[in-house]
Amino acid sequence: MAKVIEGLYYSESHEFVRVEGDYGYVGITDYAQHALGNVVYVDMPDVDDEVEAGSEFGAVESVKAASDLISPVSGTVVEVNEALDDQPELINQDAFENWIIKVELSDKADLDRLMDAKAYEEFCNK
Repeated sequence: MAKVIEGLYYSESHEFVRVEGDYGYVGITDYAQHALGNVVYVDMPDVDDEVEAGSEFGAVESVKAASDLISPVSGTVVEVNEALDDQPELINQDAFENWIIKVELSDKADLDRLMDAKAYEEFCNK
């Protein structure tokens, strides 16, 4: 069973958001990294780019497949995880620690449309 962490928000496209104040750290879930296999490349937006809930903001490529990243929240990218440029496999080691982008949230109501840990676990088990 893939790891699911309490206190995070989850999307049906298997991204998570960890909220700290007005910021959200967005990455892919443990379930997603297991499904992808060995991650070899992460395509990330630039700092100051706008992301929109439900829209693509990048991609994760593995030896098996490429998967679009769908932003679970809207806002402005304030930081990208530059460690993933040189070591994309960090996502396989710990998907939740190795977030992809940090976003200044423009509308916290976006979070109301996401799942909590229990709902996400049930979603993954379907």
